[in-house]
Amino acid sequence: MGVLPVGRLLLSMSIPMMASMLVQALYNVVDSIFVAQINENALTAVSLAFPVQNLMIAFASGTAIGVNALLSKSLGEKNFKRANQAANNGIFLFILTYIAFAIFGLVGSRAFFQSQTDIAEIVAFGTDYLFVCTTFSFALFGQIILERLLQSTGKTFYAMITQTVGAVVNIILDPIMIFGLLGFPAMGVKGAAIATVIGQICGMSLALWFNLRKNHEIRIAIREFKPNPEIVKRIYSVGVPSVLMISIGSIMSYFLNRILLSFTETATAVFGVYFRLQSFVFMPVFGLNQGVIPIVAYNFGARKKERILKAIRLSITCAVCIMLTGLVLLQLFPYEMLMLFNATENMLAIGIPALRTISLSFVFAGFCVVASGVFQALGNGILSLAVSVIRQLVVLLPAAYLLSLSGTVTAVWWAFPIAEIASVIFSALFLKRVYSRQISKLDQEVVVP
Repeated sequence: MGVLPVGRLLLSMSIPMMASMLVQALYNVVDSIFVAQINENALTAVSLAFPVQNLMIAFASGTAIGVNALLSKSLGEKNFKRANQAANNGIFLFILTYIAFAIFGLVGSRAFFQSQTDIAEIVAFGTDYLFVCTTFSFALFGQIILERLLQSTGKTFYAMITQTVGAVVNIILDPIMIFGLLGFPAMGVKGAAIATVIGQICGMSLALWFNLRKNHEIRIAIREFKPNPEIVKRIYSVGVPSVLMISIGSIMSYFLNRILLSFTETATAVFGVYFRLQSFVFMPVFGLNQGVIPIVAYNFGARKKERILKAIRLSITCAVCIMLTGLVLLQLFPYEMLMLFNATENMLAIGIPALRTISLSFVFAGFCVVASGVFQALGNGILSLAVSVIRQLVVLLPAAYLLSLSGTVTAVWWAFPIAEIASVIFSALFLKRVYSRQISKLDQEVVVP
């Protein structure tokens, strides 16, 4: 990561992750397409479950970002002992996090849905779905941390394989478990959750095998699964802001669903469909971001300023191009995309203007995602958190509420582009600050005492 041409390195690090995340996006969409064939309430239930699922991903991805940054920086400094400690402490933290979510799934799934709606069918569908996803979430947490360990050492191809295998298994099992094919009982929404969990178990198992057999830069050992306060502190110095940043999405989704439910349950289903569709655009950008984080972290540890700047410029350019492609597609084909989800006339009436309005925010989002990754790679996760708080809590939710007072749900969707404009302004200001305080000083000679 310190000598390969930056453009080639970014491609080799990012393309496997982008491809695997596209597959992830595909199975999220396919999952909802099959669920939508049951009825609109089933689709709404899965949409209402999103805040908790996103919260699990927040803890998993945020902690993994902290592990990733520390591990990559340690390798850049040739500190292999600390790299191993980062890997093993990261796995230990993931085990504790799984236990917490499993307990929530056992005792809190039904109460979570009852806090949002009193429609019995939605509550029943949602409880079944969320119970399975949380109590068996060890596979989600295990797959994410093991894939990040592969990514941290540059083995993104193996991470792509594990994600692809998990997604393909899920896609194959979805119709079998939901509708009862090949002798299996029809399990409806619960079947979708079971298919997801089995896919995650397959991905996790393969990622573990790759780490044990192919990842020679680090050593995973059960006897090392013990907390080192210094390592845990360094992981969470980056990880906690990242966890909070992603968790804010759960808060935003929960309260925005409450606003949308004041109009109709269909509006919530549309919001869920949007999140599935936008993953096709955002997932490749997130994959690109996951490729640039270890590159920036490694070269910061190695004090190679020009490589850092070139990686940032290239990744921003690629991210903006991807987001512009997504904008064009959602502007031109909203009807066709909604019909994939068995959309009713009412859903089309709400959904077409929703997709066209929200997608305007894509113009700015690519820059913001890459800037967030740079902040995290350089140990400034708090800046990513600040941008996320401003975008989703300070601007988006209040704007959505105020726009809802107009009495039309169409106005609510404008909160998204308004919030993204605020996000890009603060991202640019913070990126300039990081450059002046950290990156620009890498040219200075290191004085050895």
